[in-house]
Amino acid sequence: MVDIGASRAQHQPRAGSLQMLNRREFVRDAAIGAATLTRGLHAFQADHDLVIRGGRVIDPSLHLDRVADVAVSDGLITAVGPSLPSASAEDIDASGFLVLPGLLDVHTHYARDPQGPALCLSDGVTGWVDAGSEGADQIDEMVAIARAAPQPARVLLNIGREGILPDGDTHRLELADVDVAKAAIARHRDYVIGVKARLTEGVTADDVEVLRRAQEVASNFNLPVMIHMGQSATPISTLLALLKPGDIVTHMYAPPPNAIVNDAGHIWPAVLSARRRGIWFDVANGRVDHLLWDTFDAIMAAGFWPDTISTDGNTTSRQAASVIDLPNVMSKFLNFGMPLEAVVACVTRNASRLYPFFRDRGTLNVGAPADIAVLELREDRFEFVDNYENLRVGTQRLLPHETVISGRRAPRV
Repeated sequence: MVDIGASRAQHQPRAGSLQMLNRREFVRDAAIGAATLTRGLHAFQADHDLVIRGGRVIDPSLHLDRVADVAVSDGLITAVGPSLPSASAEDIDASGFLVLPGLLDVHTHYARDPQGPALCLSDGVTGWVDAGSEGADQIDEMVAIARAAPQPARVLLNIGREGILPDGDTHRLELADVDVAKAAIARHRDYVIGVKARLTEGVTADDVEVLRRAQEVASNFNLPVMIHMGQSATPISTLLALLKPGDIVTHMYAPPPNAIVNDAGHIWPAVLSARRRGIWFDVANGRVDHLLWDTFDAIMAAGFWPDTISTDGNTTSRQAASVIDLPNVMSKFLNFGMPLEAVVACVTRNASRLYPFFRDRGTLNVGAPADIAVLELREDRFEFVDNYENLRVGTQRLLPHETVISGRRAPRV
């Protein structure tokens, strides 16, 4: 993988092996998880500030899936195990609920609105990345919202200096100004963690040149590029050839033209090669043009699971049936192709490996920040919507119940 942080290199599986790891790990013996429970219980017998009691604890980073308690002190996970002592301040009864590491949404647009961070926090999202809402001209405003967020948050810089535009972010090539973009990142190097290039036809005057400029900017700071693909003017194979290990392809379920799957339902060889080279593939459900059930089915049937599941959400997403929140987007994969533990991995362990600033997140390991999502897994009849108003019925849906951030319960907004 590309050197975008030493921590990722230490914890990252071999490039191209993430999908196989998912499938193997979830049938592996539970001994690793049991050992973790025992260590946590013996290491911390003191009073706890908070105990989440009796939930089904699922943590792919620990190969853990069992009923247990999770204890918190001083903002950190202090124990995971059965029948832990009651907290000195508060217990949360999670019986019948799922207890997960806090969810990480790696493609959002919550830095467009100061209300966004609190909104997604109440949905279980304890870390997020804004995927290029703004460019160099408005970077200060976007970073200010990320800095003020109640959970860890960072931003990608849109290579188009004016950000997302109705006419297209780089509909004039001069909007992809390399020097201005470099200066913006230099001012906010602690909060800008990558560069975003929207490559849909009509959004950019020249998608290959825009991607080349995005790479020039990102490489100057050793940062990844995220490309918005699907319906591009240039074939996906040409765009993928311009990516480096550690870069991200988002909207991976976008339909043709230039989807990641061909008309016969096979993943393009260039896509398989890109994953082997260490390119990440992200969902970014969104509201329009990014997910069609037919394309979804073909990709899932080919066994090409996502590395990360994200919403492409903003403050209006709850009113959009195709998105609603991150647990709802996760539910699509739970109903139509992936086991629960693999879905959880896409918004916890896998997501934590995408960017170095997430490196101590996405886990319930003892000593990690106490960021926790408590979700309900409800059994019933549910309708799920793609971006083209096509309905599909499933039998399970994940719903937010409680969020703990830095050891404290977050309000439900």
